Amino acid sequence: MKLIDNIVAQAPGIIALRKDLHAHPELSFAEQRTADIVAARLSQWGIAVHRGLATTGVVGIVHGRDGGRCGRALGLRADMDALPLQERNTFEHVSQHAGKMHACGHDGHTAMLLAVAQHLAEHRDFDGTVYLIFQPAEEDGGGAQVMIREGLFEQFPMQAVFGMHNWPGAPAGTFAVSPGPVMASSNDFRITVRGKGGHAALPHNGVDPVLVACQLVQAFQSIISRNLKPIDAGVISVTMIHAGEASNVIADACELQGTVRTFTLEVLDLIEQRMKQIADNLCAAFGARCDFEFRRKYPPTINTPAEAAFARQVMTDLVGAEHVLPQQPAMTAEDFAYMLQARPGAYVFISNGDGSHREPGHGEGPCMLHNPSYDFNDELIPLGGSYWVALARTWLAQPQG
Repeated sequence: MKLIDNIVAQAPGIIALRKDLHAHPELSFAEQRTADIVAARLSQWGIAVHRGLATTGVVGIVHGRDGGRCGRALGLRADMDALPLQERNTFEHVSQHAGKMHACGHDGHTAMLLAVAQHLAEHRDFDGTVYLIFQPAEEDGGGAQVMIREGLFEQFPMQAVFGMHNWPGAPAGTFAVSPGPVMASSNDFRITVRGKGGHAALPHNGVDPVLVACQLVQAFQSIISRNLKPIDAGVISVTMIHAGEASNVIADACELQGTVRTFTLEVLDLIEQRMKQIADNLCAAFGARCDFEFRRKYPPTINTPAEAAFARQVMTDLVGAEHVLPQQPAMTAEDFAYMLQARPGAYVFISNGDGSHREPGHGEGPCMLHNPSYDFNDELIPLGGSYWVALARTWLAQPQG
């Protein structure tokens, strides 16, 4: 493993900062304290800072020894926001804000990118520019899309952009990257079945929307099993059903909500179309009607082949080929997808380990993402920082096309 000595030496200070961020989590578009700390550290290290994109976004501009005159530039992105979750850990850096927690490791992502900033500021041994993108609101609100809409790529022109997320399970010291779709689109639906309420003992006088809703839940699964090609992937999950106020009353309406995940927009188009057809026609068959709402949120996260291959080579040089795994696509979603729609790049995984980095009695459940007993593995900070620096240097050293 070829870690950068300077990043390893400075890791204790970055780890302390990471734990401070963990103890003070902030939700989407409210990352004011976090952004203040990031901006202050960048300025302290002599890095130019731009603030205000997507309310709390921060961009650090690190020019190389040529002052950036060659025109080559790439972006490295970290997310900053926490989740609305009550933490169950008991260590010293546990969240000090009830109902808020860094349960996805964004505190660690921010810390890794700050380790990169500190090193690049001291060793500008490259030509070109590295843009350090500290993004708000990944978990809720599509902060990446907002930053792009407000001029991220116009104000900071870059030829490629790279992101990284910790991934629990595999041993620390392992990376994963693959071309193509690596995370799914995220979409919500809300369907209101409108029937005719009445006495539950006299169902023949009404139209029971709960019965219709139950039929819809089953019918939607036929889209996955009978409308999609067997080699295509899709998920339809009905996660909420709400109806009624009394056990002896048939409700007037029943509401279903849930999520749809796909790796391609073509599959998403098909699922949305079929869901609406089934909902409209099945409701009509039962004498009911429905209101159908389908909201597209994050698109699929799709790595461009050349940049994924480039990232794999950098990882291989850093940790060896045996520690660079194929990136198994996940049905979770990530708003870095918007950046990959706008620029070539790759979104990679760095393994967070099996949870053994935490002390016994840490809380309930394994160390998985979005878990109330999750914690970021600080061993990743020098490793992730070394990867980012090697990626930036190597990419900027390529001949201009």
